[in-house]
Amino acid sequence: MTPSTENTHTTGTAAARQLPYAGLRVVEFTHMVMGPTCGMVLADLGAEVIKVEPLKGDNTRRLLGSGAGFFPLFNRNKKSLALDLQSPEGKEAVLRLIATADVVSENFKTETMQKLGLDHESLKKLNPRLIYVSHKGFLPGPYDHRTALDEVVQMMGGLAYMTGRPGDPLRAGTSVNDIMGGMFGAIGVMAALAQREKTGLGQKVESALFENNVFLVAQHMMQFAVTGQPAAPMPERISSWGIYDVFEVKDGEQIFLAVVSDTQWDIFCKAFGYEDLKSDPRLPSNNHRVRERGWLIPELRQRLASRSARELGALFEKEGLPFAPITRPHDLLDDPHLKATGGLAPITLPDGENAGQSAPTVLFPFTMDGERPGVRLSPPKLGEHNAELLRELGYAPDAIAAMGKH
Repeated sequence: MTPSTENTHTTGTAAARQLPYAGLRVVEFTHMVMGPTCGMVLADLGAEVIKVEPLKGDNTRRLLGSGAGFFPLFNRNKKSLALDLQSPEGKEAVLRLIATADVVSENFKTETMQKLGLDHESLKKLNPRLIYVSHKGFLPGPYDHRTALDEVVQMMGGLAYMTGRPGDPLRAGTSVNDIMGGMFGAIGVMAALAQREKTGLGQKVESALFENNVFLVAQHMMQFAVTGQPAAPMPERISSWGIYDVFEVKDGEQIFLAVVSDTQWDIFCKAFGYEDLKSDPRLPSNNHRVRERGWLIPELRQRLASRSARELGALFEKEGLPFAPITRPHDLLDDPHLKATGGLAPITLPDGENAGQSAPTVLFPFTMDGERPGVRLSPPKLGEHNAELLRELGYAPDAIAAMGKH
C-alpha cells in the first residue's frame, strides 16, 4: 500500500485535513512504551496502526502507579486485534494481515519473534515491500544479549550521572529513552518509506535504548573530545550563564530565573534597580559574571527572597527575560497555554475502573499548517476491531467468533 490521498479523518472536534500517512497500514507487536511510541507517531500522522494483542491483552493495560498512563497515552489512534498466535488459526490470520501491511513494528525478544515466524527474514519472503522496525535494548554487538530498561541504559549511558549530584546518579523523571527510541524507530520507518519509493523494496530498521541514550549525552562526550575536560553532573556544572538557577523566594516558593546575555543583564539591573551591580567592575560581561557566581548568586538569592514567585514571574515576563515556575506534571492539565493552543485533547479510557470515562491526552508538540495532529481513535478496548479486520481478511462470522475466544 502507498499513502492514500482520499481518506478523511476527524481530529478532536473538527474535521481534519488529509494526514501524511493516511492509507499506510502498520501492524505492531508491541508493549510498554518504546514500541507503542513508534506506532503512536505513525498513527497520529494518519497511518492505520493495528495492535495485535494476545487474548488476555497487552499487560500494559493493567499496570498501576507510574505505569498507569502507558497504555492510554501511547496507544491512541490504533485498532486492537486480539489473537492467539500460538494457534494455527491465529497465526494464519496475522500472516494474512501482514501480507496487506506496509510496516511491521515489534519490541519483543528476537527469539520470540523467530519462534512465531514473525521475524524479518520470514516476513520479507511473504511481503518484499514490508518495512520491519525492531525496537531493542541494544543494537547488534557485545551488549545485545543483555536485558535493557530505560533506567539500565540511563545508568550505563551517562545520563543518570549527568542528572544526579556527584556520587548520587539519578534517572531522568520520565521514560526519555523509551519515548525517544520509539521516535527514532518511526524516523527510521519514514526514511525506509522514502527509500522504498526508489527501490520498491522494504528493509529492516533497528532502534535501541542504549544508542538513543548515548545520542542524548553526545554533547557531553563531544565537550570532552574538544576540550579534554569531562562534563560535570548538572548540579555541579560550571554554567555558561551568569544567572541561570532556581531561586527560593517568599513563602518557600521556587522559580527558575535566567539572565543569559549582556543586554539581558542591563534590562535585569534596570528593572530591579540594581545599579550597584550594573556598575560593579567585577561584572561587566556574562563571562565575568560566570566567574563571580560564587558570591553573585548568594547575593541575588538574598535580594530576591522577599518577593513572591508570581511577582518575579510577572516582572521577568514584562521585561522579556527567561523565567519558569516550578510546575508538577499534573498541574499542566490546567495550563492555560496548552488549553488555548489545543495541546490537550479528550480520549475515552479503555480499561480499568475508569473505563469509559474521558481523560485529556497530550498531542504532538508541532503543528502542520497551524493544526496539531489529533485524536481520531481513543485507545482501543481489547479486540475492539477483531470483527472489522478479520472480515476484511475474508473470515466468516463463525470463524471470527471462534478466534476471539480464550
